[in-house]
Amino acid sequence: MARDRNADYDFRTPVRRILIGVTGVVLLAVFLVWRIDSPRVERFRTAFVDRVVPSFDWALVPVTKLADMMSGFESYASLYDQNQELRRELQRMKAWKEAAVQLEQQNAKLLAQNQVRLDPKLTSVSGVVLADSGSPFRQSVLLNVGSRDGIVDGWATTDGLGIVGRISGVGERTARVILLTDASSRIPVTIQPSGQKAMLVGDNTASPPIEYLETPELVRPGDRVVSSGDGGVFPAGLLVGEVKADSEKRLRVRLSADYERLNFLRVLRSHPAEEIGEAGGLVLPAFPPIAPAVTLPENAAPTIVEQGDG
Repeated sequence: MARDRNADYDFRTPVRRILIGVTGVVLLAVFLVWRIDSPRVERFRTAFVDRVVPSFDWALVPVTKLADMMSGFESYASLYDQNQELRRELQRMKAWKEAAVQLEQQNAKLLAQNQVRLDPKLTSVSGVVLADSGSPFRQSVLLNVGSRDGIVDGWATTDGLGIVGRISGVGERTARVILLTDASSRIPVTIQPSGQKAMLVGDNTASPPIEYLETPELVRPGDRVVSSGDGGVFPAGLLVGEVKADSEKRLRVRLSADYERLNFLRVLRSHPAEEIGEAGGLVLPAFPPIAPAVTLPENAAPTIVEQGDG
């Protein structure tokens, strides 16, 4: 069987070499034409550009679009870098803002402890919070003041802004404070401006509910809640918080005290009210003194005074 010699012959290599040579010659000719400094060649170049370039506008569209995309990408990259820098600056500003808010709150608490007098008869003892024994079932804190400082069980405690709780357990050097959020906490309150009486009942949440409200229709979210002083649990007029409504339309109290940062507390010395032993002096009015009766002798005759017609 005869072998086909053309089947094994490679035509691609000679054709590739020819194309490369022709391309090189054309490019060299274009380079030389473009570099020749002659008026005739210059007119030829101008005529060639005027003839060819306008008809190739469609071919320049991708190049133009690509150039615009590159420019837009550079501008987007610059905007991204600026955006990242602004985000970092905003984060730093938030940190400074948080520090400023904390300093403002601490300053307000210190000013309240040093200057504010809720009642001229009330004095206070400041204590540092040693530990927080908060749990799902009990919420209380421990202070570094006790019976040696004159602390008495049942006294109210504040953080300078609002009521925090009451003393429940006093030691020699420490005292335990049951917070208003504790499930065992019950204090009578007054809601202003309506003057409604109610009971603030702790339920181990940050916003305890209001129970036993006389007329709920008169209470609106945002109303001010203060201690009523009923029962002698707390002095009257101490700020508790403001009313808010939860998702179930149940009235709760947004406490004014900052429970997230209980660093030191004020223990208010509240003296018991004066007891009245006898109610007579309070109920009976004061009458003028009665003249004593005159005693006549046994043999004395009564004197009769007759009145005339005149």
